[in-house]
Amino acid sequence: MSYSPPNVNPYAPSMMPTRPFGVALLAVLIGIYAVLLIIAGVVVAALSGVITFYASLGFLGLVGLALGIVLLVMGLILLGVALGLWHQRLWALILCLIVLAIFIYSAVVPWTGVITFWLIVEVILFVYLIAVHRHFL
Repeated sequence: MSYSPPNVNPYAPSMMPTRPFGVALLAVLIGIYAVLLIIAGVVVAALSGVITFYASLGFLGLVGLALGIVLLVMGLILLGVALGLWHQRLWALILCLIVLAIFIYSAVVPWTGVITFWLIVEVILFVYLIAVHRHFL
């Protein structure tokens, strides 16, 4: 008698890597924020062009155009981070941890003795992302 191993499908639903709910929620929220930033960047850049054209306010138009471009670039970067988190990429996790560490540091350095709601949220997100780091490739 010969032994044959059971037929195991490596792509069975139970074998698929799971995406933690918190990571999925964070990716969706960052994605929504990124889309809003992209829309805001396009609107600000377009309005600054219209203001410059009709009101002859050259410097104000350039400042508005620069602000619109900055918003657009920030939105595109955040959209990339949201997609990276959604697909559980390690670089997106590291980038989020760095940004959260900077936010936490900036909230603690000018310490006034008051613990704000956002500081608590940032610390919870930081600890959570460290706890689920094994899910990232």
